[in-house]
Amino acid sequence: MSGTSLDGIDVALIRTDGEGFVERGPSMTYPYSAERQLLLQQALRDALSITNRKQRPGILAHVEEELAQWHIGALEKFFETTDFDNSMIDVIGFHGQTVLHRPEQKLTVQLGNGQIIADRFLIPTVYDMRASDVAAGGQGAPLVPVYHRALATEPPVAFVNVGGVANVTYVGKSGELLAFDTGPGNALINDWVQKHTGQTFDEGGKLASAGTVSDRHLREALASPFFELRPPKSLDRNSFAHLNLDGLSLEVGAATLTAFTAKSIAAAAKWFAKPVKQWVICGGGRHNIALMSALRIELPNVVVAEDLHLNGDSMEAEAWAYLAVRSLRGLPISFPTTTGVASPQTGGILVSGRV
Repeated sequence: MSGTSLDGIDVALIRTDGEGFVERGPSMTYPYSAERQLLLQQALRDALSITNRKQRPGILAHVEEELAQWHIGALEKFFETTDFDNSMIDVIGFHGQTVLHRPEQKLTVQLGNGQIIADRFLIPTVYDMRASDVAAGGQGAPLVPVYHRALATEPPVAFVNVGGVANVTYVGKSGELLAFDTGPGNALINDWVQKHTGQTFDEGGKLASAGTVSDRHLREALASPFFELRPPKSLDRNSFAHLNLDGLSLEVGAATLTAFTAKSIAAAAKWFAKPVKQWVICGGGRHNIALMSALRIELPNVVVAEDLHLNGDSMEAEAWAYLAVRSLRGLPISFPTTTGVASPQTGGILVSGRV
């Protein structure tokens, strides 16, 4: 299960050995209400004062409890609407909600108590999968690349997930991996639109399509030292929140931030060992027509996950299930070329359900 964004909870079922065999099953998305989104936004603000990952200042303890209940509700609905029930599930991979990510301080916080979920369904649950990598000096993200490799049929290929932050996985011809956060995904655009309209995102990229890019503001954004850092590297959702767009109209701001996301994704190609055959776009950003148009200008052979009979909405939830199986088997979920950790690391906390 993935609740990585502020938009909702994705649930996906797969059958896998945690290696090359993956059989994808049903998936569902359960959007958060406006009230829940506001609660999570407050949690992000309260998390800024954390200096120890066990701390839960402000409303964080309350939100952590609520998150477990929200995910339980999502799973109950999932079981009700599919041909599966909890007796058929071997393990749950629970992402939780990232509220702070500062790997340079060996600090990452994913709210979510997997024990509550394990107790409800009596299914072993793996959660808190980033922590061991960060503790070992890695970036703690992205963790999906090893799942991308299992899906890749014609490497070299690049998988791009456009969530709050955008990240890329390069899968080489021999299965070699390189992965890193490329820059902003949807977060800056969403926050800009919400600030000015109260809406939570630029639906279909309509606002961006109606605006023209401010070249000066775009140049300033792309001048960030982050883009010259050699990968692996990662970002917090609010890493670019300091950008000054004062004076820009709603549409021009949306267009500029959309261009920023597209150009920062395209810039990732300079770190690849060889040109890729395809850029596969996953995550919510692929629904933004303005962003997809910008990516197709910047990059060759851009497709969305569905063009390859994959599901761009459920891929991260599928990946967390895959990672949970790898964790159970003691297989690595992060690598020097994906998170910068010194040696491959397994991870996650495994809990069993208590009657």
